[in-house]
Order: sequence, then structure tokens, then C-alpha cells
Amino acid sequence: MVDRGELPAPEQGLVLTHFLTVRDVARSRAFYADIFGGEVVLEENPAIVKVANTWIIMNPGGGPTPDKPGITLTAPDPGDPVSAFMNVRVADITLFYAAATAQGAEFLTEPIDRKAELRCYMRDPDGHLIEIGQATGMLEGVYADPPATSG
Repeated sequence: MVDRGELPAPEQGLVLTHFLTVRDVARSRAFYADIFGGEVVLEENPAIVKVANTWIIMNPGGGPTPDKPGITLTAPDPGDPVSAFMNVRVADITLFYAAATAQGAEFLTEPIDRKAELRCYMRDPDGHLIEIGQATGMLEGVYADPPATSG
């Protein structure tokens, strides 16, 4: 039996977790445990990996259930638009980038200076987008330029 303290099961208040629909639970579980130094709390049904101060919950997709009628969960297909992503903040992005790359993580670019932060993106084995960032300028009151407006 798993210790309640290891599960996202608060005795009061709430905790925030992130659920991912994945194609291969074992592959995704290993990715989050290895790349982010997570602790596997449950192997499957659902897989739960505790990473820093949150939990990543993973299960295969599936059709509607009584508590989510009309909803089908699927992992993203290549080229799908992105409407949400995980945002991971690190103390040293250079160190994280080097360690994750050495473990096989694939990034879209190397870390880029965005004035307020150093930032890069990676994808997990199912294509979920993950932002990796290190606060830099924002600690001194320097923020990124606002997004360009279309018009």
C-alpha cells in the first residue's frame, strides 16, 4: 500500500496535479521520473510520478465515462495545435538542459534569452509541450515584450 503522504490526497484544502493522456504508460512514466528526477508513486491505473512539489498523473486515452459524458481523451497527434502546456521552472537552465539532453530529451531549441527569463521547450514521448524556464530579468523588474497584435 502507498503512503497517503506520497499521493495527491490532501487531508484538507487542495493540491494541483497535471493529468496527461499517454500512449505508453511505462514509457511516459520513465520519462517524467528520469528527466525530472521524479518519484514513481504508482506504476499504473493511473501512473503517478511525484515531481518536486506536484504530481503528474498518466493514463491511456478513452471514451466518455459517467463523470465526463461526451469527452474522449487522446494523446496529441504530431502537428496538433497546442492550447495548454506544462511550465517547469528551474534554478539553472543550463544545467537542466545539459542533463536532460544527456538522458535523451529532445528540445525545440536551446535556451533563449527572453529578457525576463531564459526559456526553451521540449516535448514528452507523446508530444505534450513542456516549457522549461529560469527567471532572470524578471527578478530585476525586466519583463518580456508584450505579444505582437494582429490587425
